Amino acid sequence: MNNVERLATLNRIRKLSRLLDTSIRIPVIGFRFGLNPIIGLVPGLGDMISAGFSTYLLVMATRFRLPAKTIQWMVFNIAIESILGSVPLIGDLFDAYYKANIRNLALLEKHLQTAEPELGELDPMDLSSVSVAK
Repeated sequence: MNNVERLATLNRIRKLSRLLDTSIRIPVIGFRFGLNPIIGLVPGLGDMISAGFSTYLLVMATRFRLPAKTIQWMVFNIAIESILGSVPLIGDLFDAYYKANIRNLALLEKHLQTAEPELGELDPMDLSSVSVAK
């Protein structure tokens, strides 16, 4: 995969992560959440669908040859959000707060900053679209 394809893949991961975790802003208080907690409201299937999207993002991120430790943290983020998110109502509030996909995006960008600095030169966001995983 060349750098242009790698950057396109990174941007797809960014867009879907933001759609799932931070695409909706509550006015006045400024809290952001995405479709993930809304999908999780569907009894039974909602959390499985959300976990499926998160796993898809993880599979796309593995194209960047991440170290095993980073992949383990990403799997942990997905697992904790899926397990705790399956608790009715309280789990959906947890999903809105924890934002596993944004956390995983931050891990990916941190890895790319050190492992592939040449990709940062092509990226208008300089591989830092996520400052703090919240």
